Amino acid sequence: MPTPTPTFQLHSAYTPAGDQPLAITQLCQQLSNPATKAVTLLGATGTGKTFTVANVITQLNRPALVLAHNKTLAAQLYNELKGFFPHNAVEYFVSYYDFYQPEAYIPRTDTFIEKSASINDDIDRLRHSATRSLFEHPNVVVVASVSCIYGLGMPDVYLKAALKLEVGESYPREALLHKLIKNQYQRDDLELMRSRFRLRGDVLDVFPANEEWVLRLEFFDEELESLRAIDPSTGEVLEAFDTYMLYPAVHYVTDEDYIDKALAQMKVELKQRSDELRALDKHLEATRLEQRTQRDMDMIKELGYCTGIENYSRIFEGRAAGSPPKTLIDYFPKDLLVVIDESHVTLPQLRGMYHGDKSRKDNLINYGFRLPAARDNRPLTFEEFYSRIDARGQRLYVSATPGAFELQESAAVVEQVIRPTGLLDPLVEVIPTEGQVDRLVQEFTPVLERDERILITTLTKRMAEDLSEYLQGLNLKVAYLHSDIKPMERVEILQSLRMGTVHILIGVNLLREGLDLPEVSLVCIMDADKEGFLRSDHALIQTMGRAARNVAGRVLLFADAITPSMARAMEETQRRREKQMAFNLAHGIVPKTIRKAISNDLLQGMGLDASALAGMNPHSLEGHLGAETPVVLEGEALFSLIAQLEEAMKEAAGVLDFEKAAKLRDQLNALKATVPQSPSVSS
Repeated sequence: MPTPTPTFQLHSAYTPAGDQPLAITQLCQQLSNPATKAVTLLGATGTGKTFTVANVITQLNRPALVLAHNKTLAAQLYNELKGFFPHNAVEYFVSYYDFYQPEAYIPRTDTFIEKSASINDDIDRLRHSATRSLFEHPNVVVVASVSCIYGLGMPDVYLKAALKLEVGESYPREALLHKLIKNQYQRDDLELMRSRFRLRGDVLDVFPANEEWVLRLEFFDEELESLRAIDPSTGEVLEAFDTYMLYPAVHYVTDEDYIDKALAQMKVELKQRSDELRALDKHLEATRLEQRTQRDMDMIKELGYCTGIENYSRIFEGRAAGSPPKTLIDYFPKDLLVVIDESHVTLPQLRGMYHGDKSRKDNLINYGFRLPAARDNRPLTFEEFYSRIDARGQRLYVSATPGAFELQESAAVVEQVIRPTGLLDPLVEVIPTEGQVDRLVQEFTPVLERDERILITTLTKRMAEDLSEYLQGLNLKVAYLHSDIKPMERVEILQSLRMGTVHILIGVNLLREGLDLPEVSLVCIMDADKEGFLRSDHALIQTMGRAARNVAGRVLLFADAITPSMARAMEETQRRREKQMAFNLAHGIVPKTIRKAISNDLLQGMGLDASALAGMNPHSLEGHLGAETPVVLEGEALFSLIAQLEEAMKEAAGVLDFEKAAKLRDQLNALKATVPQSPSVSS
């Protein structure tokens, strides 16, 4: 567990080529000027935009926040940047919910919906790792989704609550345990999991919220004799420390010195709001609000915490009504570089997040489910987001199709459309829709014979699923990918496509921006002539670009007419193709398909590496793959898969999906039959 270096050290087998050197120079010149607030990198697909950004970060040597518009793209960017900066702190910060149903009230049906969520433990750990790195290292790269503009608790309170442990210092037992509980660590002497601790004699084991190992504290009386990192499975000592900073288990922590003051303010605001509701003859709403808020106040007084405490964050932080919350941006030091990847998609998402949240909160407040303070537990408005960045640093927009907003905001637009590999933009062919599925299948044969991959985009999720089912019936290895698929499953599915477990991937909007899949040589766009968001010229250019990383890249547009968007997209693609051909001719470059190692640091960090993924995917890909994934496992990998399938089977039965549970049961029984029987155990 080496300590990250204080300066960025870029590691790559490649050096800048094509128009990358000029782009890097121009971007660094612009961003070295404090007066420059924003600049745009207009880079075609496959030109190495991420490599250019990594070079810019290295030369500027400043902390960076890289924003992506979805978790799949964020995971890919994380893997790439982690590879470029193996000796620096590169972190991953996205929403930790696998499933999230926010608290809501529907007046029309008088229905209150309790908050319901399934938290991904691994992503929660990575979020804590990100904030820890921002406190401890001068230069950090954090790859985040747009969820990072939601309130995260106050950085100074979070840091103040951290417990600094030093070998040789004295720590009274009761005070130490009290501190752990206040920081939301739970005592569990039977099963030690993340954010829990156990005490056995003079040995205290704590599983930090941001680590994959257990911190073991050994005492002699009250003196701390040793601090060691322990493997939670084997007990092996991984590292010894002289000091260690143990951060809270949650980002929303309360300052003990402020709890009484906050409770008093909550009481005042409850009285004011209750009087307002009763004056409006809303006695039911007033009573409901009094009961719910009093219950939360009692819990906070007793435990320092309550479910949904973030709804009172404005009170605990001493903010004025209507003021924005603290977010991940506030954990960064000054001189921040914010890289907004695929800005033409990411910026509209940032714009819309505040208004959707406000509408839901207004109903909860109007009908007595929450104090008005809940309205201030929210994402930043677009204007607040920009104000925060401008106060801390600069913006770098990255897109193959930047929008008017980015172009207007930028002090300069730096173009990067030459691919160092010499690869051309794909050939584009328009095909009538009559008999389109049969034509699709015909096109698959030569691609699959070359062991290459195929992407198909549809307009709806239902179309993606139906086409997937049809192709599975032809014994093709097909998976579909859309927003209903869990975040980590999306990453695994894309890995499976690269490794050949899946040959054909069907999706809707998720197959456009930023996906780096060099094995893909054929992109098929269904209903290309249906003008709209998914078939605009920008969307078509982005989708076509998925075939630009393979020398055999082709795009099939299924359409009965050439729309203006199609015409513009094909014209731009041809312009870039001709520019690349001229560059290749001038420099004697013969295009070659990108060869990129199949690895995923994010999955490896969770115990799923590429070599095991092909055999360990029945759980994640069940229901998406046409043929069952062959399982050839033994030892720990076999028992790990059995445990995963058992969990999935119970989960399916719990939601009354008995058909899926039965299928998983059959897979489970087949796996258990391969477990060698111990000779000491009779049948």
